[in-house]
Amino acid sequence: MTHLSPAQVYEDLQLLERVDGVRSASYRQAALEILADLTVSLDWRQAIADRLNQANHLLSWRTVDTEDSY
Repeated sequence: MTHLSPAQVYEDLQLLERVDGVRSASYRQAALEILADLTVSLDWRQAIADRLNQANHLLSWRTVDTEDSY
């Protein structure tokens, strides 16, 4: 496993809307790896989790049709 920089992962999450689907998935995977790494500070993991949650929320607004039901 490649050692990921929490700062770089945090910055990459800002780019999710501007990159292709494969790169976006890669950035999301990197974020999940950071979140699972207990050697990363809680502050970094919380910041990354917040940014990933925000990105997921925006994605849901763009992809879910108002006619869809669950």
